[in-house]
Amino acid sequence: MTVLTRHTGSDPRQEPAPEVDLDVVDLFDPGLHADGDPHRIWAHLRRAAPLHRRTLPDGRSFASVTRYHDVRRVLSDSRAFTSERGSLLDQLGHGDEAAGQMMVSTDPPDHAALRRPLQHALQRNALEAARPRIRAAARAVLAPAADGRPFDLVTAALDFPMTFTGALMGIPEQDWPDLVRWTSMAASPEDPGFKIRNRHATLAIAHHELFSYFTEQTAARPDGSGDLLDLLAGLGSRAKTVYNCYSLLLGANATTPHAFTGTVLALLEHPDQLAEARRHPELVPSLVEEGLRWTSPASSFLRHAVEDVELEGGVLRKGEAVAAWVGSANRDETVFQDAARFDLRRTGNRHITFGAGAHYCLGAILARIALNELFTELLGRLEHLEPAGPVRRLRSNFIAGLGSMPVAMTLRPTGPQG
Repeated sequence: MTVLTRHTGSDPRQEPAPEVDLDVVDLFDPGLHADGDPHRIWAHLRRAAPLHRRTLPDGRSFASVTRYHDVRRVLSDSRAFTSERGSLLDQLGHGDEAAGQMMVSTDPPDHAALRRPLQHALQRNALEAARPRIRAAARAVLAPAADGRPFDLVTAALDFPMTFTGALMGIPEQDWPDLVRWTSMAASPEDPGFKIRNRHATLAIAHHELFSYFTEQTAARPDGSGDLLDLLAGLGSRAKTVYNCYSLLLGANATTPHAFTGTVLALLEHPDQLAEARRHPELVPSLVEEGLRWTSPASSFLRHAVEDVELEGGVLRKGEAVAAWVGSANRDETVFQDAARFDLRRTGNRHITFGAGAHYCLGAILARIALNELFTELLGRLEHLEPAGPVRRLRSNFIAGLGSMPVAMTLRPTGPQG
């Protein structure tokens, strides 16, 4: 039997190796990612079964790849692996009705045509003007610390990306809370913090609300506003515009908060690294990269083999579904020295948190700017930080994140310009 223990971020080499029964390993199960320890299982799979097949009780089946080079190959080789039969594990056996119309579920060369309108707007030079808004959003995340009482850092961070992504997209501010809730439901429909009745009802509600919202927004807005919604409106059809508005916002809201809170948890679990980060603010960019590797918020992506493909772990058969586990790849011992250690001075950090190849995350630069601003604000003002209650992990096989993390935090006040 698989022995599952809650993942704490500790070094597995200091603890007895778990017994893993490959016949019952079920990475599809969201409960494993919430209550178990996928990193222990991934470590075993990388050694013993780097290409692991699983058949679900309803007859659906998929393979898992867990080694860095295999995961990178699956994500980057769009000729051998297609995204158009679903890009998320939950779409296994159901396909994706947005195939060919939404960036994440479209293969090259059509993918590039959908991506092109946004590329310039999401380059670093174009995003510099957003820094003051991002900095204000970072201060809002930390504002609950002002009254001296413990607070849930996950709840505080949930709105963070919406505050600047919503502005860049041209979405009215009064609509931001609803959009945060709906995108959270869409990304983690099994999580008790977002689930309404059951997974299927949660997804149906979230998709209906989001697609209806963006249909109305794109129909009512004037041309020439220059925001991201305006750029997306030039994709050629209302369906493409709506699907990609949804995809862009989901990608931002569902990942960036978890990269932040997961990195804060890692700092709490590695107090030497927290002390080092406080002493050396110049290490914030390195901390952000190590946090992205460590947390890997988008934990898995689905692909289908277009042909028989030989990988390090074995041969994938034509038509076979394969889950590429980014969270496992980013802890591969053959690529990352001392991979199970959280090390903010890590060099040569070749993590693939933002993917690889044509589908490399379009919002990666914005996410890095946002996380750098948030950690600069936190570490520049931090006087005291400690856990204030149990941590709950998200129940999801897609998003690796936290459902709650109570903390006690003391910060120095901002200056008169803050």
